Amino acid sequence: MWGLVFRGAVVGLVAALVSALSTAPASAADRSRSFYWGVASSGYQTEGSAPDSNWSRYVGAGGGEVDPYANATDFRHRYPEDIRLARDMGVNTYRFGVEWARVQPAPGVWDEAELAYYDDVVRRITDAGMTPMITLNHWVHPGWVADLGGWAEDRTVEDWLAFSAAIVQRYRGAGVLWVTINEPVVFLQREMEIGALDVFRLPRAQANVVRAHRRAYDLVHRIDPTGKVTSNQAFLSGFNAVTDLWFMDQVRDKLDFVGIDYYYGLALGNLSAIHAAWADFWKVRLQPEGIYDALRFYSDRYPGLPLYVVENGMPTDDAKPREDGYTRTAALRDTVFWVQRAKADGIDVIGYNYWSITDNYEWGSYRPRFGLYTVDALADPALTRRPTDAVGAYRQVIAEGGAPAGHELVQPPALCSLVDPLTSCLAPADPRGPRVPLGR
Repeated sequence: MWGLVFRGAVVGLVAALVSALSTAPASAADRSRSFYWGVASSGYQTEGSAPDSNWSRYVGAGGGEVDPYANATDFRHRYPEDIRLARDMGVNTYRFGVEWARVQPAPGVWDEAELAYYDDVVRRITDAGMTPMITLNHWVHPGWVADLGGWAEDRTVEDWLAFSAAIVQRYRGAGVLWVTINEPVVFLQREMEIGALDVFRLPRAQANVVRAHRRAYDLVHRIDPTGKVTSNQAFLSGFNAVTDLWFMDQVRDKLDFVGIDYYYGLALGNLSAIHAAWADFWKVRLQPEGIYDALRFYSDRYPGLPLYVVENGMPTDDAKPREDGYTRTAALRDTVFWVQRAKADGIDVIGYNYWSITDNYEWGSYRPRFGLYTVDALADPALTRRPTDAVGAYRQVIAEGGAPAGHELVQPPALCSLVDPLTSCLAPADPRGPRVPLGR
């Protein structure tokens, strides 16, 4: 008990100290949106210059099983360029992660140079007229946290809340959309894959992740009343009614909006999602209409909560054209078409982020390419950002508030969708139905 009281006092002390040092703007510009058009990234996957963490240790010991991390796409030093590329597309929201391992390399030790780096990231995003969406845990934590037992230990919740309090205090009033924990169920699965958890410690880690989000929600609203809070859920087509029991159902009263990550569908006529289990993402035949089913699923499950597509995108194999001929432009337009259909049918969807603005380190491999801008992290020392066909398409989509007028679907709906079984099969969305502009 005294340990918890002591750590609670430390959280308060850290928040007070960081408040005194905070460089956040005294008042945020009005960043109200009729719709959030965003791009997304994460810290470890893009930043390079990796500090000691659970993931840098795993990759460092991976040998030939994983691609060398090298310097990722070096967002740490090239963030002004990436933020400018987003601004030039007309994007109004930029998602990135503040890496706990980078700013707190040891217990109670704050790296002021790295905090200044994030200060400048936030400043450039807001100066460009964009809303910051900040992820506080994108699967990575400091090496010292791993040494203390990681998320299976109760003290990790307290330590992470102290970190979160410091960051929220620093960027309060900037209209931030806060993501507490990225894809919590997949996060726990990944922790098991890299050997940080075993089946016996998994239940405790799961309980701690739930507890961390619930307390972080209250923490954000206490420190940053203008902020909004979510935790984005991976949409695992056909299985979310089960996976939600692990997390979303336990935090539904601690969400300002539901974050959804939708990539792959499932149907009687399309069982190719099995390729994702072996990370052959480019072999999955995409079902853009499934995003309608995913949005309808959560609209029905959590009525009254707005919905935000926090991640969606199309993978290619090492930047080569897909064998099925489906282009990034076609996938983007088809997907946004279905988001517009959902909106027209009364589903309260408030935002869409494209994953990702650049190619990045996909948790052990540079082979899957999701970027609007492609970057050859292994073969191009200059890490040149080369636009894909979808850059112009996304610019047009944002300007027009949706897919072009008269857009004809390139990828038709799959036979008997099981994205939301059995509703998506028995009551599929009608592509001939109305669409509405999503706004700006």
